[in-house]
Amino acid sequence: MTKMILLGFPDYAAPAQRLASAFGTAYAEVGVHRFPDGESLVRLPAGLPERVIFCRSLDRPNDKLIELLLSARTARELGARRIILVAPYLCYMRQDVANHPGEAVSQRIVGGLLAELFDDVITVDPHLHRIDSLHQAIPLDNAIALTAAEEIAAFLQDKFDRALLLGPDSESEQWVAGIAQRTGFDYAVAEKQRYGDRQVAIALPDIDYTSRAVVIVDDMASTGRTIAQAARLLQTAAAPEIYAVVTHPLFCSDAQQQIIAAGVRSIWSTDSIDHATSVVHLDALIADALRSLF
Repeated sequence: MTKMILLGFPDYAAPAQRLASAFGTAYAEVGVHRFPDGESLVRLPAGLPERVIFCRSLDRPNDKLIELLLSARTARELGARRIILVAPYLCYMRQDVANHPGEAVSQRIVGGLLAELFDDVITVDPHLHRIDSLHQAIPLDNAIALTAAEEIAAFLQDKFDRALLLGPDSESEQWVAGIAQRTGFDYAVAEKQRYGDRQVAIALPDIDYTSRAVVIVDDMASTGRTIAQAARLLQTAAAPEIYAVVTHPLFCSDAQQQIIAAGVRSIWSTDSIDHATSVVHLDALIADALRSLF
């Protein structure tokens, strides 16, 4: 792979380096300087090959999107002919309709921007509500949505001989069901009503929680309130051990503390976002997807 390089960013350097190693290509880092007024200066290697892979997770995305725009345009100017984005966490996918007159449909707008900048986009378990494929949000032939279910399942099988997997709401069922199928563990799905960014009400299904460890499974943890509320109900239901596994550890503000305070013994996540809880690595999964492009 002599005509290719993977470019990482300072905030996501370790996972990007692991991916470059797993894929077997050269690695370099994009230099980022923030001016006092918040503007960004990006600096790419002066000599770029024809194929360039940018690897950056898009949590806390606003500055990162501008820096990707600057980087992708500069890569084109430096001679890159095919530019690939690996964004293990993909931002702005939740707002897929205008719920009130005048609202921006950010999924369509940001997806269109990424399609203009990149030739291929690879992500992991994007949070899509009402569409069937990532291609509908990012209009590219190669808009690839991977799932971390296999990697999470293997991790949980190393931890438990048997466990109950609990999805905290209906949206989580696709992930918890996929992991349950791969592990052979039983699973259940709770019902949730959301009243605001930090206010939720959850009802657990009427089953026995007392005979085995319960692992709460969700695709993302943002405020942590959904997982924390599920954990408190599991404690009331006399679950002997409670754990949580998430694909995307956003953990805004005090989210992690809220989850631990609710009785969760350990939180495990993938490295889709580089976080202290990131113990499930995705480099092999993403490297295989990159190989499929060539």
